[in-house]
Amino acid sequence: MTFTLATWNINSVRLRSALVARLLTDEAPDILCLQECKTPVDLFPTDIFVALGYRYLVARGQKGYNGVAILSRLPIVDAGSTDYATLGHARHVAAALENGVVIHNVYVPAGGDIPDRAENEKFGQKLDFLTEMRDAFRADAPRRSILVGDLNIAPRPDDVWSHRQLLKIVSHTPIEVDHLAAAQEAGSWVDITRKDIPDGLLYSWWSYRSADWHAADKGRRLDHVWATPDIAGAAHASRILRATRGWDQPSDHAPVFATFDL
Repeated sequence: MTFTLATWNINSVRLRSALVARLLTDEAPDILCLQECKTPVDLFPTDIFVALGYRYLVARGQKGYNGVAILSRLPIVDAGSTDYATLGHARHVAAALENGVVIHNVYVPAGGDIPDRAENEKFGQKLDFLTEMRDAFRADAPRRSILVGDLNIAPRPDDVWSHRQLLKIVSHTPIEVDHLAAAQEAGSWVDITRKDIPDGLLYSWWSYRSADWHAADKGRRLDHVWATPDIAGAAHASRILRATRGWDQPSDHAPVFATFDL
């Protein structure tokens, strides 16, 4: 089985259903994982995507916030979800392909603006979320699995526009990078994007606050595709579709792609 997978923080799937449809039409990934859907599952605009051939949906949602979904034109079945850090948020969902590969779609909390859990509850929740992910991978080592999503951390110096200037900015602080690395190591996850594109600056997010995001190019790589070692070698053709950031009423994230031959 060969399939192409994409992950995209869409920042409201109902508001941007036309952009999702455009991506599915133009790029035709077999599987699309969405984060920050901001809708209960029963209000998900399923009909639009079914008409394009994406007949399968596994999702967790809530009104106005969070929400994760896996759209597929390949058969998938619901493989559960975990409420990491017991936040009561729709931030994880898993689906299984017919070949047994499990896809985890994760939306890690952003963590607020102050990188100090004593001053900022949201930052503590982010660290706790990552710690519980780590512990879950240690307790039950994943196999034949792919993990994707908006992990809200740019781990490498070349995953941000300025390593020095962002060291004290949430999403690139050393404590966040360490927590993400611990979760990655616990599951022996391979960073597929950087396996395929090992060198150079690489971003998947550009702030709405920038008047000209393209010219300023102050980006961060917050969106990730990981795979367990037993299937990581089957992954290739990683790319980030930067052009979507310039679409009308865009998400501030761009989709990340990878192809797997399994």
